[in-house]
Amino acid sequence: MPRREITSFSNPTIKALRSLRDKKHRQRDRRFLAEGLRLLTDARESGRVPEVLVKAAHSKGGRDPHPLLDALEGAVEAAGGDIVETTPDILSKITGKDNPQGVAGAFAEWDTSLDTVDRNVAPIWLVAQALRDPGNLGTMLRTGDAVGAGGLILIDDCADPFGVEAVRASMGAIFTQKLVRARWEEFVPWLRGGSGQLVAASLREAVPYRGAPYAAPCFVLVGNESQGLPEEYEAACDLRVTMPMRGRADSLNAAVAAAVLSYEVLASLEG
Repeated sequence: MPRREITSFSNPTIKALRSLRDKKHRQRDRRFLAEGLRLLTDARESGRVPEVLVKAAHSKGGRDPHPLLDALEGAVEAAGGDIVETTPDILSKITGKDNPQGVAGAFAEWDTSLDTVDRNVAPIWLVAQALRDPGNLGTMLRTGDAVGAGGLILIDDCADPFGVEAVRASMGAIFTQKLVRARWEEFVPWLRGGSGQLVAASLREAVPYRGAPYAAPCFVLVGNESQGLPEEYEAACDLRVTMPMRGRADSLNAAVAAAVLSYEVLASLEG
């Protein structure tokens, strides 16, 4: 498809791209937005290229050559995608940011079912139940990338992982980490159908997280930011661990707890 220049807010392509900021339109079209050259480069290097690449035109003299942008444009063209050049104002409307990073892409969502998971590709998997904050979700994806996790399994009703805020917070890990969505009643039989230790951050009959008997593949489970895990979910775990609170707070942020626990699991498994 040839490159196009669009300078009208009312253009159907611009309207369609802008609509992807809303969950109902993402779900309808099964597409989502990602912004920034670094994030889109992570996508390309992970084997995913946008169906539509939109970039802001420079007002004077064109843009300086950038090898990463050139590589991205080449990948989109090779995949038969659409490259759109527009104004900074229109790109701002598409992304919802006053100072967009100059390039954004619309990606097709991919299969996020449990059937796509090979549990043995990594020693650690992150699991989040009813996680509602998109920033926490993105941070957990980023944490998973940092510790070499196999991916993030979202249980029950979580924030939309393909929402703009979650994608942005993931810092590209939305593309490098396996992403799975399932109900608890699906996840437990799947987990018990093979190897895997389910470990919950908990206060109920829990042992200290330092030195606990972790085993690979270890599925690190954290609950909702305000409610924590339901009691029956904790009861189904193989191991419940607790982290000491030295100050006035009674718990850690869900994403922070996942990170602390993941590094302890990693150290135990590698030791």
